[in-house]
Amino acid sequence: MNRRDAIRNVAILMGTALSASTLAALEGCSSGPKNYTLQTPETKALLAEIAETIIPETSTPGAKAAKVDEFILVMVGDCYDEKAQKVFTDGLDKINDESKKRFSKGFVDITPEQRTELLTAIDKERVDYNKRKDKKEGDPVHYFQYLKELTLLGYFTSEPGATKALRYVKVPGKYEGCVPYKKGDKAWA
Repeated sequence: MNRRDAIRNVAILMGTALSASTLAALEGCSSGPKNYTLQTPETKALLAEIAETIIPETSTPGAKAAKVDEFILVMVGDCYDEKAQKVFTDGLDKINDESKKRFSKGFVDITPEQRTELLTAIDKERVDYNKRKDKKEGDPVHYFQYLKELTLLGYFTSEPGATKALRYVKVPGKYEGCVPYKKGDKAWA
C-alpha cells in the first residue's frame, strides 16, 4: 500500500474525505514556497481556536492539546503549493472578517458558542460550494475544506488523538477482521 492509499484509508476511517490538493500535498510533500503570513502569532492563535472549535476538549483532549495548529502550519507552509496556500490564508481572513461582521469582534475574541455558530454556517457554505452545478475542473477547493480535513488528519494522527480519542492497542496481538461494534464505541486507531 502506498502512502496516498494509506492516508486515504485513514481519512475514510475518520469519516471524512480528503481533497485532491491535500492528498497531493501528502504524497509529494516537498518544500513549498514559504508563506510568512502563517507564522505570525495572531494567525497561530486564530488557527488554534478554529481547530479547537472543530474538535473541542471533552472527556478526550481537544485539538489544542494535540497541537493540531502546529501540524496545519507545517502542512500548509511546507507541502501545499502557492495557490492552495493563498486559498487557505484568504480563508482565515474571511473567517475573521465574517466574525467581525456578525459579532463585532475577531474570531479569537468571540464566545465558544458564537465560534460554533459561525463555523457551522461556513461549513454549510462549504457543502453548498461542493454541490454547485457549475463546478469546473481546476476550481479551487473551498478554504474550510482544508481547515476541516487538516484538523481531522492532524488530530487523529497525533498521540492524544490516536490513543485517547480512538481505541488503541500499543502492541496488537492478532488481526481480527470482524469485531462486534456497539453504538458509542470509539473507532480503532
